[in-house]
This record gives sequence, structure tokens and C-alpha cells, in this order.
Amino acid sequence: VAVSISEGLARNVISAKFNDTIVETTTPLNENGSIILYTWNDKEGKKAFWHSSSHVVAQALEELYPGVKLTIGPAIENGFYYDIDLGDKSISDKDFPEIEKKALEIARGKHDFKMRAISKQEALSIYKEQKNEYKIELIENLEDGTITFCDHDTFTDLCRGGHIPNTGIIKAIKIL
Repeated sequence: VAVSISEGLARNVISAKFNDTIVETTTPLNENGSIILYTWNDKEGKKAFWHSSSHVVAQALEELYPGVKLTIGPAIENGFYYDIDLGDKSISDKDFPEIEKKALEIARGKHDFKMRAISKQEALSIYKEQKNEYKIELIENLEDGTITFCDHDTFTDLCRGGHIPNTGIIKAIKIL
């Protein structure tokens, strides 16, 4: 849709809403409806950017700290956070540069964010195998048929969506 309006707009669109539902920029639109295209200049564009960045940092944490248990990683007013359980490991300020470096290395791979539906039973099975009681609790409160995962590179996570097209859009990360 953005390309049909302008190539410049298409280069800058990082998120969209179709019929009041946040969608990925690659979501097929198979019916008529109302679409809003978001860029970095829009609140919803920033939200998609920061949420996508949280996935990249989560992947970096999984690679640097095997066994870490992820919980949630929402966008907030000026960035994002990701709740994690490191078990008997710990992270301090001195570890932040290494995490940032790993996250940017992942981002440079320009990995597409891809959403997929998954059954409640399959989602529970995945997180039971990982022994992640936090994700299990989240999934138990969801209805079958409404559960989606987001994949990019080697990372997959329970997620409602709202992502930028690919990780390559992320050029800097600062962990505080």
C-alpha cells in the first residue's frame, strides 16, 4: 500500500494498523478496510520499533546467558524493558556494553520479523520444555486460537505483534 502512494513513504513505514488492529508491514490485506501507516515520527511507529528492539535484546540475552527465562518485553514511553529471570546468574552495569554489542550484531543481520499462529497446547509444550513458568502462566490465561509467536533469526517468542519489518532498522541500542 505504501509503495502505491510513494517510494519515499514505503522506505519510512515501520508499522501499520488495519481496521483498528496493529499489523506487520508484510501482513497480507485480503479485504477492503481502513489502513494507517506509521513511521518513526508516529507514537505507534516508535512503539513497534522499541518492541522489536526488545526482541533483539532478548535474543542477545539468550545467547549470552543460556537458560535465561524471558517474561515480557513491552515498549514504554521512551524505549522498552524486558523482564527476565537469570536464575543464579546476574547482570551488572559492566555487562551492558557486551549485551549492546551482541544485540547490534544480531540487528545487522537484517532478519525479518515473522508472526505465526500457534495452538495453546503447542505453546504450553514449548515453554514446559524450557521450564519457563512465566510464559506458561501467560499462556494459560490466553484463549486457544489467539496465540501468536514472533520469529526472527534464531529467536522465537510468545508475542501479540507490532514489529518493524526487519532487525536492520535498529542502528543503536543503549541499555540502562
